[in-house]
Amino acid sequence: MKGVILAGGLGSRLLPLTRVTNKHLLPVYDKPMIFYPIEALVDAGIEEILIVTGGDSAGDFLKLLRNGKDFGLKRMHYAYQEGEGGIADALALAEDFAEGQPIAVILGDNIVEKGIATAVAQFRANPVGAQILLKEVHDPQRFGVPEIEGERIVRIIEKPLDPPSNYAVIGVYMYDASVFSIIDGLEPSARGELEITDVNNYYIGQGTMRYSILDGWWTDAGTFDSLLRATNLVAKARGGGAGGSGETG
Repeated sequence: MKGVILAGGLGSRLLPLTRVTNKHLLPVYDKPMIFYPIEALVDAGIEEILIVTGGDSAGDFLKLLRNGKDFGLKRMHYAYQEGEGGIADALALAEDFAEGQPIAVILGDNIVEKGIATAVAQFRANPVGAQILLKEVHDPQRFGVPEIEGERIVRIIEKPLDPPSNYAVIGVYMYDASVFSIIDGLEPSARGELEITDVNNYYIGQGTMRYSILDGWWTDAGTFDSLLRATNLVAKARGGGAGGSGETG
């Protein structure tokens, strides 16, 4: 099983910091943001990772991460996304890298307290369809929200005004090799992007989507507030700071 980290985008919500660097290279406590998803994949037993990035700072990832040996990886790979085509568009660049294997995908600004090893092991044991991770949050309208009936997700609604649950779909996804043909058949959304929610809803429609509930806290780090929260949560976990409230999302 291979790993993919999606670390593109303009990081416009973190201007002016992102005028000089990619947001995923900004510090979260004592490490660059990109280290956290790499370590989550490595801790889950993944030995090859593809970083998909873009913009003007792509070369800085190579300078920082090099060949991945410092993380215990066999290989670190890189791909460049031109423009702002969306998360699914970025993931499409991983098709050759995947070589028909299942993949674990994580957004480069997602940080999880206790890792994703359990979920990755579950999917590795039965690598058919897709699996996503959910976390209960206090503000689900900010995220993709699952509508759940019994033990089954019936659809995911992106940023709903009236959320059907208090769960958010966090930025960790596991897919079989059919994900690339699914992406190939997508139409751009109203904002002109290929949406990962449309990919997940396709799997739901096929009856091949599974989910698990993340243990421990989770946050993204894509805004000033969430970047500060991520730093405080990591600092508290390491015993190095006052920490935050432990809010997710």
